[in-house]
Amino acid sequence: MTKATRNSNEQALWIYGPWLDLIVGCGAWSAPLLLVSFLLLSSSARLWAVVFYVLALFFNYPHYMATIYRAYHRAEDFEKYRVFTVHITALVILTLVLSHFWMGLLPWIFTIYLTWSPWHYSGQNYGLFMMFARRAGAEPSPNTRRALYGAFIVSYLVLFLGMHTGPSTDALFLSLGIPAVVSRVEQIILLVAFVILSIYGVTRLAQRTGWRKLVPSVTLFSSQFLWFVLPSALVIFRKLEIPQNRYSTGVLALMHSAQYLWITSYYARRESASESTDKAQRSWRPLAYFGVLVLGGIALFIPGPWLASRAFHHDFTASFLIFTALINIHHFILDGAIWKLRDGRIASLLLNSRERISDAASQAGGQFITACRWLVGPTAAARFLRVIAALLLLVWGTVDQVRYYLALHSENLTDLRRAASLDSFDSPLQTRLGVKELEDGEQRAAESAFRRAMQVNPSDPLPRQELVKYMLAQKRYDEALSLIEVSLRYTPKDANLFVDHGLLELQFGNSERAIQDWNRALDLNPHQSLAALYLGQEFDKQNKPQQAAAHYESFLRVMAHQPPQNRPAPDLVIGIVLRMADCQARSSQPEVAVKSFDMAAKLAGQTGNPKLESLADVNEAQLQSANGKLDEALQLYQRALQLDDKVGDNSAAALDWFSYGQFLEKSGFPQRLAYACMTKSDSLAHSEQNISLPQTATASQKEIEQRLGAKEAREIRDNLEPVLYEALTYRR
Repeated sequence: MTKATRNSNEQALWIYGPWLDLIVGCGAWSAPLLLVSFLLLSSSARLWAVVFYVLALFFNYPHYMATIYRAYHRAEDFEKYRVFTVHITALVILTLVLSHFWMGLLPWIFTIYLTWSPWHYSGQNYGLFMMFARRAGAEPSPNTRRALYGAFIVSYLVLFLGMHTGPSTDALFLSLGIPAVVSRVEQIILLVAFVILSIYGVTRLAQRTGWRKLVPSVTLFSSQFLWFVLPSALVIFRKLEIPQNRYSTGVLALMHSAQYLWITSYYARRESASESTDKAQRSWRPLAYFGVLVLGGIALFIPGPWLASRAFHHDFTASFLIFTALINIHHFILDGAIWKLRDGRIASLLLNSRERISDAASQAGGQFITACRWLVGPTAAARFLRVIAALLLLVWGTVDQVRYYLALHSENLTDLRRAASLDSFDSPLQTRLGVKELEDGEQRAAESAFRRAMQVNPSDPLPRQELVKYMLAQKRYDEALSLIEVSLRYTPKDANLFVDHGLLELQFGNSERAIQDWNRALDLNPHQSLAALYLGQEFDKQNKPQQAAAHYESFLRVMAHQPPQNRPAPDLVIGIVLRMADCQARSSQPEVAVKSFDMAAKLAGQTGNPKLESLADVNEAQLQSANGKLDEALQLYQRALQLDDKVGDNSAAALDWFSYGQFLEKSGFPQRLAYACMTKSDSLAHSEQNISLPQTATASQKEIEQRLGAKEAREIRDNLEPVLYEALTYRR
């Protein structure tokens, strides 16, 4: 093969050139970008949110417009895909309108969007993989093609199972709730299948072309692995928490959008060249093409939410989410229809094949096509309209960016007020504004902001919760109760409302009504942890230990499946475990109670809380003693006293020394050791004014002293430390 022939073959392999194709088109930048995102996103979340929002103007939004441009700008394509360009589009627009009046549709729409996004990304990766393989001269056999396609499907299914495992942590995402054990087994099986299918498919392909020509295809395959398989494996084997929306927003969406613009711009350039008859028209203008995509992308995403909030007083954030989800879904449907390598025209332009390209342009399309042609025509009126529209969209896009930047500054009251002045019909923004107003002592302004947020979006629980919290702090209990009852008319299945209603009923002394409210909350949402906790506390107060223990256990079970940032402080969790163990002991479940006390002690040890660890040990020791397990009780008491000494907690130590002395005395251990413990307890109690021992303490100490005799008792008091050391190390 001559050098010229080799260069020609290499040129035929690439779209723009090796570097751009590998980095952007094949996703070679995936590893560094994903690593940067993982390391910096948690520490600079607000900065990255602003960065991604700005980049959306130049990547995400234009990539949607590229599909619109591909499907609508030629009359022939418009007619060819009429089912999608007209009928499906009309259905999506109808859904968009309905969802603004029926907010119950939003979680369903958003769940479809989040679940479909990685499938869409996978489909694009597979299509580009096969495009590069065929440009390299590969003609895969049916078995090879099925294996490769199966690998891409399996990688998505692994992610799908991860997204829908267990309860959702996002109110907008409706998880299928697949049990974790089932999901884990299925994911491991799919990971093994991915490895087998990948090795078989890629090696068979390489046998036909050689590995060098497969560099872009293999790079794309590695991108698919990094995007979906590796994160899923880390979740399975390293127990990492990855939110459901991570795969549909942020850096993955950015890389996918850049990849999409890379291939569609190449297609548009080739298409323009193939259709041009005049040499003067053959020069494709990339800046004009990109400018159309940017302006069209702004038109798709930005005016809709602004008009919905300004004209119809709809919640801006909810409207933006509706537009985002439905435009994405429309994009997925339309994109899946118009990009097929088996289409002769697409294959000719993307594969450099010699299939005939039809030049016959359909004259159909009616008034829509006629209007579009006039709009892009050379007339002065059309040109003027294009300029005005472009300027308006650029200004609108800039204002939207400024507003988003200001709205994120939750610690800056001035910025929040400026953002609200641009568009006040935004429930999350008004809620943040109310919180900040309250922090700055502007109580009336804060209450007004909370009420505005509730008025804009009655189904949003956050402003109501903040307003109720404020009213409770002001002891405006009647108003808070009325507010919740009004809110229940809008959202009668909101479990959080019933939790708050129960708290207020309890405030008025209606404990039975409070219990009914919390039970109702659990009926609506079995994972409502606060309802379980409040029921446990109320039953505990009513001396119904068995019911209390069951609800404490339910609360702890829900907390165990929450991400660390959503769990209460360790001290609170340990305290609840101790209350549960006490209730279990009181309801004649000693063996279960022992395990709970032991769990509390371990949690306290792991979180560095020796005070609570000592308390758990003493309670478990008392239970073990009652069960006749004296050796276990002996060691637990001794460990608790060592922890008391480590902390320097004289109050706890005084009580624990007395309790240990009682145990030694009643269990038949040497009386001198019991007397030493009680003497130490009495000494600590007299050294601190706020320590009060049980009323029987003095009488118990004197009773043991009489049995020992005055002489031996005096000798123990005069030389107490050696006897205490013996008590702390005593074994039967």
